[in-house]
Amino acid sequence: MKLKITLISILFLIVSLGDIYAVLSSNRGLEIVFKPLIIIVLAVLYILHAKKVNIWYVLALFFSFLGDFLLLFPHRFFVFGLLSFLITHLILIKIILSFLSNIKKTTIFFSSLCYGTYFTIIFLRIKDSLGALIIPVLIYGIVISIMGIVSFLNFYENKRAIENIWLLVGASVFILSDSILAINKFYKSSMFFGVAIMITYIIAQYIIYKGMVIKSENK
Repeated sequence: MKLKITLISILFLIVSLGDIYAVLSSNRGLEIVFKPLIIIVLAVLYILHAKKVNIWYVLALFFSFLGDFLLLFPHRFFVFGLLSFLITHLILIKIILSFLSNIKKTTIFFSSLCYGTYFTIIFLRIKDSLGALIIPVLIYGIVISIMGIVSFLNFYENKRAIENIWLLVGASVFILSDSILAINKFYKSSMFFGVAIMITYIIAQYIIYKGMVIKSENK
């Protein structure tokens, strides 16, 4: 089993680098091949690695895969891709909330202030370019901010648990990736942003996967 996990981990790295190269070289053909494979390989890796598979997390990975596929064609399916990732984040929020047992009001206030302020800054920067997408993007931004908030609450409840650190960092990097995507699409487009989006997205998904695997071992 360890050999399988190692081999699939190497495959995940190859697929990820392949997609990053596709973005760097503006090779749409390669991107269409490699981008959907990222989550497929990660899902296989999780199912093999986790001691007890969390079906909700597998469902979150499915909607991430669907979002990745739809966002390969942003001019036609951007809203549907956004919706797929919105569902992903709602599922992740549900999962992380299930880990919480003691939520303090002061911690909620502090984490809400941090993630809320960050979202407000990004939203104000891009809002004039959103047009008809202003409401969907606003809802999406609020939901992903809530994911960051509950991840921080989960971390604060047990700072010594390494899986809680993984989940907090994963959620925060996911927020960073989506922020860069928003700036790239609605404020200032750059090839550098395109590469940064994929690198941070891959890192975020992998870190969350690591957190979920450790959670399954602890349970």
